[in-house]
Amino acid sequence: MEEQSEMVVNAPKGAILQYGGQAVIEGVMMRSPRYFAVACRKPDGEIVVQCEEVDKSIIGKLKWLNKPLLRGTLALIDAMALGTRALAFASNVQMQAEQAMQGTPDAPPTARQQAEEEINAVAASAVNGPPVVVPEEMPRSGKINDIAIGGTIAFSFIFGIGLFVLLPTVLTGLGQKLGIAHIDTSAHRSLWLNVSDGLIRMVIFFGYIALISRMQQIQRVFQYHGAEHKAINTLEAGLPLTNANSLAASRIHPRCGTSFIFIVLVINLIVFALMPRPENTFLRILLHVAVIPLVAGVAYEVIKFAGNFRRNPLVMAVFAPGMATQYLTTREPDASQVEVALASLYAVLKAEGHLQAGVPNPDEPEAVTA
Repeated sequence: MEEQSEMVVNAPKGAILQYGGQAVIEGVMMRSPRYFAVACRKPDGEIVVQCEEVDKSIIGKLKWLNKPLLRGTLALIDAMALGTRALAFASNVQMQAEQAMQGTPDAPPTARQQAEEEINAVAASAVNGPPVVVPEEMPRSGKINDIAIGGTIAFSFIFGIGLFVLLPTVLTGLGQKLGIAHIDTSAHRSLWLNVSDGLIRMVIFFGYIALISRMQQIQRVFQYHGAEHKAINTLEAGLPLTNANSLAASRIHPRCGTSFIFIVLVINLIVFALMPRPENTFLRILLHVAVIPLVAGVAYEVIKFAGNFRRNPLVMAVFAPGMATQYLTTREPDASQVEVALASLYAVLKAEGHLQAGVPNPDEPEAVTA
């Protein structure tokens, strides 16, 4: 199409490498340096897109954490907070669609016609899909919403401590009492008990993923996760952002959250293998919590390094085990799911000013025809 050749992504490599996303219910959330967008497909085939500034969320209040070895903690909070908002929005889209199909009266949203037309012009030129509807509001970041997000993060944190810290410790202690492992010296005892904790933690995590992946709805979320990766891989490869190119792209990406968690688990195992093991369970949990920011910080820098040098075969060979874990949390998407991922990506590209009319700048090799 003629219009397709006139739309280009023109951004420096450093900015492109800051794009990423997350799968949600029947949709994808994309994140750029300053914006995030959620695109969801309604049961009637319509794609709903909402884009907002990150600064309007609680993440914008934590910029002081955006420093080496500290930004890993920011990445965790960022993923959980924005992810919670995106999931709430996606759930609301599906709920309102179901209510409309059942004839339940619902107040119609105020349409932002200009935004709809602009995004539709871009999306139609590349993916030729159904119209995109831009709702008036995503659940906003305000006092009530921040409290809800904070409560969700707190609950998730406590649940994670119980599942990945307390349970491995209990199982290791149970194994010791049953005589499964007898260790004579205290030095060796701390080492092997901590290593046992780390290995059990990995088994629990991947066992949990394998278990939930059997659910049909989770499988669809994993397909959207694959669609998100394919869209980002196409963007980073400098290819036209079309359905065909994205479908042909890999569903594996070095900066994936699954790989991040795997690296966290490995680093956590190494760190605690070298640390003493307090006899008091409560002190042991506190020690784990205190080390989380350091472990997350190191893991984030490691995965950032992998993303920056993804074209290096040696680097990719080293990170191959972590990237292989993504086969658990991604599935091959269909064309309609990739279309949703591209709609979300278009929204943040346009908001950043990286989606422009005209011809690519010859000095910018990262310019991508949309």
